[in-house]
Amino acid sequence: MSYQVLARKWRPRQFSELVGQEHVVRALSHALDGGRIHHAFLFTGTRGVGKTTIARIFAKSLNCEKGPTSQPCGVCGICTEIDAGRFVDLLEIDAASNTGIDNVRELIDNAQYTPSRGRHKVYLIDEVHMLSKAAFNALLKTLEEPPAHVKFLLATTDPQKLPITVLSRCIKFNLKRLTPEQILGQMRHILGAEAVEFEDEAIEALSRAADGSLRDGLSLLDQAIAHGGGALRAADVHSMLGTVERGRVRVLLEALVGRDAESLFAEVGRIAEFAPDFGQVLDELAGLLHRIQLQQLMAGAAIADEPELAELAARIDPREVQLYYQIAITARRDLPLAPTQRVGFEMALLRMLAFAPSGSEGGAAPGGRNPVSTGTRPVPPPAQRGAAGAAPAARPADTAEAG
Repeated sequence: MSYQVLARKWRPRQFSELVGQEHVVRALSHALDGGRIHHAFLFTGTRGVGKTTIARIFAKSLNCEKGPTSQPCGVCGICTEIDAGRFVDLLEIDAASNTGIDNVRELIDNAQYTPSRGRHKVYLIDEVHMLSKAAFNALLKTLEEPPAHVKFLLATTDPQKLPITVLSRCIKFNLKRLTPEQILGQMRHILGAEAVEFEDEAIEALSRAADGSLRDGLSLLDQAIAHGGGALRAADVHSMLGTVERGRVRVLLEALVGRDAESLFAEVGRIAEFAPDFGQVLDELAGLLHRIQLQQLMAGAAIADEPELAELAARIDPREVQLYYQIAITARRDLPLAPTQRVGFEMALLRMLAFAPSGSEGGAAPGGRNPVSTGTRPVPPPAQRGAAGAAPAARPADTAEAG
């Protein structure tokens, strides 16, 4: 049997299996169980958050032999055919490939015919914003007053491009980005079921890299399993993503707090050996500073699982954390302007060293040098000030004239 990618193998088949989107599941379940089912639904959200999956489960709920129900049986002929993608009364249309008015006219003509097997004929139009203006205009009347057996399920990543006349005819659901914690939990579940060994830091890095998209996260998980030869190790995942381990970023911050420029740049050199994306390293540093600030200023934000970080939070001044964070995010923004990423990254670290508050740990500036000038003239010691205030010495010419 051919290998099936994790995103397809673990696609939810029931509302109860969905990760996140509880607000959408609740509304659709109430509509199904209460018999108050609208004829047109619009699902919006970024890629990989469940738009098409929810639409398919909803189509299954409408046509299940035991339905309409919010809990389709999953075993009847209609449910199994929808899961397999071959149910004749669920018509999935890719609007990016079928943008013209002729495609919509064909849809409208076919909508007049009753379903072949199911209770409803369901049109699932993906990336609906790609339809042409003429196609939208042709669809409006049918979308507003479709035959009783027809349901429209529209999905898009860009609802701003939809005409207001289409939006006003649909019930709209905005799907949220998933949190790293939600993606992490699903990855743990899948890896346990797949009997794949993993390190916690490895899947934490993958869940952050997914950027709110579970599908992207599972695609990265597939790639990481192949990269690691069937196991997930933090070093392999960071190498694949072009990121660095959190422990290395912590070493950077410890060197900054200690004003140890030599150790700081020795660690930069070790990080550079992995050819990372230094923008990602700045992101990690900013995230680390955020967690330290929470530890310092919020009583309930203790970092129980990271004692080294808690110890570091006790050593660094809260105002210094704010300064470092501001420098890090500014450097992240300006990184494309630097001669190279590494130069931009190193200059950000040097800026942190140069502008660190003088009263914080380490006292003097790195290497024993004087702190960076603030633009004002230095004040001389008292003895020098006294000498400077005395009358200037008489010139030889003046002495001669006096004689």
